[in-house]
Amino acid sequence: MFKNFKSVSKCVYGIGSLNDLGKILEEKRQENNQYMVFLVDDYFKGKELVDKLPLQPNDMLEFIYAGGDEPKTSQIDELRDRILSTKGLPAGVIGIGGGSLMDIAKATALMLTNEGSSVQYQGLNLIKKEGVYHVGIPTISGTGAEVSMTAVLTGPTKKLGLKCDWTVFDQIILDPSLIASVPRNDWFYTGMDTYIHCIESMTGRLKNTFSEAYGYKSLELCREVYLYEGCGQNATNDEKLMVASYFGGLSLTYSEVGVCHALSYGMSYVFGSRHCIANCIIFNQLEDYYPEGVKEFKEMVRKNNIHIPSNLSKDWTEAEIEKMIDICWALTHMWKHAIGEDWEQKLTRQQIKDLYLRM
Repeated sequence: MFKNFKSVSKCVYGIGSLNDLGKILEEKRQENNQYMVFLVDDYFKGKELVDKLPLQPNDMLEFIYAGGDEPKTSQIDELRDRILSTKGLPAGVIGIGGGSLMDIAKATALMLTNEGSSVQYQGLNLIKKEGVYHVGIPTISGTGAEVSMTAVLTGPTKKLGLKCDWTVFDQIILDPSLIASVPRNDWFYTGMDTYIHCIESMTGRLKNTFSEAYGYKSLELCREVYLYEGCGQNATNDEKLMVASYFGGLSLTYSEVGVCHALSYGMSYVFGSRHCIANCIIFNQLEDYYPEGVKEFKEMVRKNNIHIPSNLSKDWTEAEIEKMIDICWALTHMWKHAIGEDWEQKLTRQQIKDLYLRM
């Protein structure tokens, strides 16, 4: 197997590294219309983090609500149009927040230079032009969005990413102090995303030494954060989780995700479920596919006293379930990785339905 993929060009790591942002942006500020767009999770509105941003008078600061549905193509199109009509093409885009903000920043940076709706670019290597300079600053760890080459968006007919070399951030800042205030349940759900990334990337048909090297280290760090002695939310584990997220993203970049993510895409599309909690709800029921991983996951849930929602399917209609099956059935790359090239001979729609009914 051969993949020629692009990694993040530059990475600053360490407590307090957010303070380097001004210097980092300085050399890029003269490009295009000489201003930066800061896209910040509205959780930080009125908080100290905003005061630390190197905003200049001409810059745009947009607070983005990320507590609802997953990022949508319509949201990206509206944001792109508003930025261009207000000040023209910016020098760069800086995304500050969780996985949704990372994806919004990546997608916006691309769409600022590409015509039409982002809907037409959902897929692999469909983007026509390189986007503007973009920086990712995660404030919660687990999704791996800070390092991935995908900006996942929900469109009118599917949930699928804008995926190409140009999607990858030009610069990321990994400052563990920024994740110290993450609410406990979010800390767990999002952290489990990287755990599930690694379990799926390392148990499918595309696993390889490269993905395993990053995956094993990421899993080791996840266990130290959520399972072993000294586990829990603290400064030491914040650093470990931030690195685990980064390594988990690299593990799946050279491999692929599997059953959990395929089912999760269906659930998120139909119900607007947040990606990380949807993954936890689904992975909790996947003993048939990942027996050791699910066993360990359940122990992490118990150890950290986390509630995983269950018995949801009793309220789902037949039409909703069929739509979820349609969405996840179309993710052939995930099924090929998890089950094999002949996955359509090994899997039926009824089997997928039975999995959803466990939820």
